Amino acid sequence: MNATPHRRIWLCADDYGISPGVNSAIRDLIARGRLNATSVMTVGAAIGRDEVTELTKVASDSPRCAIGLHVTLTAPFRPLTMHFRPSEGGMFLPFPKLLRAGLSRRLDPELIRAEVLVQLAAFGELFGRAPDFVDGHQHAQLYPQVREGFLAAVKEAAPAAWVRQGGRNVPLMQRLTAPKALLLDVLSAQFRRHAKRAEIAFNPAFAGAYDFSKTSDFATLMDGFLDELPEDGLVMCHPGFVDDVLIELDPLTVQRVHEHAYLAGEHFPALLDRRRMTLA
Repeated sequence: MNATPHRRIWLCADDYGISPGVNSAIRDLIARGRLNATSVMTVGAAIGRDEVTELTKVASDSPRCAIGLHVTLTAPFRPLTMHFRPSEGGMFLPFPKLLRAGLSRRLDPELIRAEVLVQLAAFGELFGRAPDFVDGHQHAQLYPQVREGFLAAVKEAAPAAWVRQGGRNVPLMQRLTAPKALLLDVLSAQFRRHAKRAEIAFNPAFAGAYDFSKTSDFATLMDGFLDELPEDGLVMCHPGFVDDVLIELDPLTVQRVHEHAYLAGEHFPALLDRRRMTLA
């Protein structure tokens, strides 16, 4: 009797371009075959020709490595369009304010669409092509009103790309134990409906959300992320090395080091094999 074939999944490192240390960690894991996707911040502090060249080189040696756009619409980053609003001090709103503005219908989807189009164009200038997929920093692509502008821009400028939804494929009782992931489930249900109407493909399931403010065992978390994950399901991760640029821009620091250490170590391939999953 033939063994059950391994399911292929996506393991996507977010935030390429946020800092040199994060970029280096992501490239290291791609070279080791421990990642098969990363999404790039075109508004990041560490994105340029050299960083793009190094990423393209290491990804070209991987049998299945996708490079996407990490649409960024939250502080402390700044819009690429001149008249983007709402903003604070020339920066995007912090994500709680952006989410509240979307829920209260105070955003203009056309301004979101224009900003996403410019970020897509910046990706094209850097990589010489459209992204393989498009997702969002702090899941902003899922927010009400943001999603309309986001999907319209992808449909116009990257129609062959798939987009990331954040809904899990787990039983209801398991959903209720993780408030952050539950919120993503709710937002993603609407996002998927909009994407289907626009005839834009998306990942069938998502995992990887956890409370970054708490000390967590990433090995245990990763084992749970793989529960019920189907073929082409996606796990989000945030590996990185801490540097001054990262400390200035993002509170997620030490956790990135822990994620890199686990993914680079010997236990992660063993977990994939035990779960009969593969990144290849």
